[in-house]
Amino acid sequence: MDEKNGKTGSDITVLYQKDGLELTDIKFVDLLGVWHHFTVPSDSLNFDGKDILPFDGSSIRGFQDIHESDMSLIPDLSTYFVDPFSSRSLSLTCDVYDPVKKEFYSRDPRYVAKKAENYLKESGVGDTACFGPELEFFIFDSMRYDQNEYSGYFYIDSAEGIWNSGQDGDGNGGRNLGYKQRFKEGYFPVSPHDSIHELRNDIVFLMRKVGLTVERHHHEVATAGQCEIGIKYASLTKAADNVMLYKYAVKNVAKEHGKVATFMPKPLFNDNGSGMHVHQSIWKSGKNIFAGDGYAGLSETALYYIGGLIEHAPALCGLLNPTTNSYKRLVPGFEAPVNLAYSYRNRSAAIRIPVTEEDGSGASKRIEYRPPDPSCNPYLAFAAMLMAGMDGVKRKLHPGEPVDYDIYHHKENGRKIETLPGRLEDSLDALESDNSFLLEGNVFTKDLIETWIDIRRKRDVDAIRLRPHPWEFYLYHDV
Repeated sequence: MDEKNGKTGSDITVLYQKDGLELTDIKFVDLLGVWHHFTVPSDSLNFDGKDILPFDGSSIRGFQDIHESDMSLIPDLSTYFVDPFSSRSLSLTCDVYDPVKKEFYSRDPRYVAKKAENYLKESGVGDTACFGPELEFFIFDSMRYDQNEYSGYFYIDSAEGIWNSGQDGDGNGGRNLGYKQRFKEGYFPVSPHDSIHELRNDIVFLMRKVGLTVERHHHEVATAGQCEIGIKYASLTKAADNVMLYKYAVKNVAKEHGKVATFMPKPLFNDNGSGMHVHQSIWKSGKNIFAGDGYAGLSETALYYIGGLIEHAPALCGLLNPTTNSYKRLVPGFEAPVNLAYSYRNRSAAIRIPVTEEDGSGASKRIEYRPPDPSCNPYLAFAAMLMAGMDGVKRKLHPGEPVDYDIYHHKENGRKIETLPGRLEDSLDALESDNSFLLEGNVFTKDLIETWIDIRRKRDVDAIRLRPHPWEFYLYHDV
């Protein structure tokens, strides 16, 4: 059954036959959070929820070793959409299945997300976790980079970039008219400063066509094409599915316009980076249990949930901010939420309670966790945040007093506020020592966490640690 509109497998069969969708694109996510795919003729599938498709698990990052490579995919019919970037194709997202153990695969991020949802239900605290991610990203005109044994560089360009204000031409074959976004002044300007408004319109049209509910779009704070497109919240796994589809739409529409979109957290020095603030609430029997009569209209359950997020924040960074580049965003001075505090309306704290228009039902009451960035795997990230919050609820971890002042510029009564880790290696160390809350209900497994940490240390930390940085030549070439 399709949760979006009630269509069954038979209805999907009728759809592909009627619209000539001769091919079906089979998509699944790897451990690090990237979609992979292959394509099959649509008439080779039964669309009955029982199709099983083999693939080589040893060729996917973080999955199987070569001596146990045979794995299977089971399409989730509720995820289908007509793929606008693949000719006459239907698209289905799949769950990973171990054909030897006859069970869903423990390292499949989507399975982890589903287990987190089941853990919530079995706890009795709630039956639905709602997640509303806010992804930021950049759209550039070009991006070049290279690194070898004797050289290394990157070069980004955008006709909007303030560094092009003195160029003879706009960088796209036209005259330079001077409408550039100054550093940190890109928030909400109208055209002609917002030169990619129509491109974002095209992304929104495409997103709506494939089933995403878009709430707004706008230029973000940074120069050179930083954007945000807001989509509606959804249940945990569905919200992660939506993030994957969101990225797919943004990258491909940008490419059709001859531009490149990146969700890299900090591509530009000395300007704001891209985050993924995540709004969260828990519901039970159709009622938002985060709404109450406590601070900022929160319930005691919501405050304990916040306590869990703060308690496990360093370990969470190992999953929510999983790249070395993530920590170039998490620095003071660029609206980065590095301070482990919670506050009503206050964007200088890691956890914000947004002002909401209430009708008495408390339906829109929620908390916003601001540290994550869009380089994370959304399935693992959302599951980890839920598990941290639930640990707070289970242990009744009160988050202490809120902070209702600008933490960046003021100190009050000498209060010491803890901050997030400043390096990926520190976050991975924290995750290694603090992960028992993730193992509750067998949502995450030791094997998955160990595999994740090992990949990130070798692929990210060691790879960057071993290579000279261009700025080191400025600092040290003449020592």
